[in-house]
Amino acid sequence: MKAGIVGLPNVGKSTLFSAFTKKHVDISNYPFCTIEPNVGVVEVPDGRLSKLALLSGSKKIIPAVFEFVDIAGLVKGASTGEGLGNKFLANIREVDAIVQVVRVFENGNIVHVHNRVDPKEDIDIVNTELVLADLETVLKRKEKTIKETRARVKGSEQEMKWLDEIEAVLQDGRLANTVSLSGDENESERFMKGLSLLTAKPFLYVYNMSDIDAALPTDLASLPHVRLDIKLEEELGTMTPEEAGELGMVTHLPDLIREAYSLLGLETFFTTGEAETRAWTIRQGSTAPRAGAAIHGDFEEKFIRAEVIGWEALLSAGSWAAAREQGSLRLEGKEYIVSDGDVIVFKI
Repeated sequence: MKAGIVGLPNVGKSTLFSAFTKKHVDISNYPFCTIEPNVGVVEVPDGRLSKLALLSGSKKIIPAVFEFVDIAGLVKGASTGEGLGNKFLANIREVDAIVQVVRVFENGNIVHVHNRVDPKEDIDIVNTELVLADLETVLKRKEKTIKETRARVKGSEQEMKWLDEIEAVLQDGRLANTVSLSGDENESERFMKGLSLLTAKPFLYVYNMSDIDAALPTDLASLPHVRLDIKLEEELGTMTPEEAGELGMVTHLPDLIREAYSLLGLETFFTTGEAETRAWTIRQGSTAPRAGAAIHGDFEEKFIRAEVIGWEALLSAGSWAAAREQGSLRLEGKEYIVSDGDVIVFKI
């Protein structure tokens, strides 16, 4: 799963990425310093792993991971190629969710591309460029669909209706993820996914604040967000946990990682044994065979059944053998919907 870190130039995107991954990127104080997207893989914080590993005497612990892509700053006019807009919009199109960094802090030494700090206006600028890019995509698709409608191609009339519904939302300046398409839900979802609209993706806002406890205006507080002092997070990345503890400094990066994980409707199941305890990422609502595919395709194709127990129940039992004796270990079939925190042994 990938989340793209976007925003205007000099709002803290690359500093956040650096703090996340401890990977050096160019964070020079001038616009467009990030030309190619930087990609980093970060661990999803999960305290359950160490407890399960201790129970099993595991030699290795392998956490779930999440990929963050640091994308260079957007500017007004990006949808028509301003700045390096077209290249950046293409990079955004490849991610699953959008994490928009918004500057709330004041600092005269760090240049703002518009020479003022106005978080709401910054959000509007970025979102407007993404909406305009989506509108262009929809209008191009409509040209094709009009021809298909005239030729009476099956499904083209419904497609045109969906395009009209999406266009109306975009023309109103709203994100495509707010539209409710008519007709069959599954078919409309497939159609929307096929369009690959930028604003159909989930959005999470990161407010870069020097005081994360400060009050926010209602229009900012109402959006799905996480508050971070990104410069502080970067400093914490250079310290040991002991050094940070002595200074009373606490990282809030795990909040962002967990929110991004949740934003995409993801959950975790575990496998555990002497060799390793591992967290596996799946979509919420996945059946047992589909969850098994996270490990290997054969686990879905050749699935017979699964032994399942909640992680807390397994810890309470003390061992797999005890869980079997107590009857807390269940056998589940192909229709079982995996729950977050399940510990599973697949039989194929």
